[in-house]
Amino acid sequence: MLPKIRILRYTVQIGLESGHMNNNIENDLGPQPIAKLMVELGLKPNDLVSNSTEQITHKMVGRAVKGRRLTPNIQRKILNALNRAAKKQYQLKELFNYE
Repeated sequence: MLPKIRILRYTVQIGLESGHMNNNIENDLGPQPIAKLMVELGLKPNDLVSNSTEQITHKMVGRAVKGRRLTPNIQRKILNALNRAAKKQYQLKELFNYE
């Protein structure tokens, strides 16, 4: 049975059962190749954040390294920051092993 939330005399059912709000996309994908690249290059998350010309946060970089699924826009921002910090040109497929 779905939980009910009472809002101003109206009762609304929300779908919290498995599958209702999730389209079965895995969000935790394990360590990504970007983690190894950053270690090899001697880069810290702060290096990417400070070299970025776009708005990225330490939390975004941490999620990228740990393997949390990122939106294509955030992946692109991380890629641009890494390329600028490393002074090399990497591609998305070299940083992330998911699409």
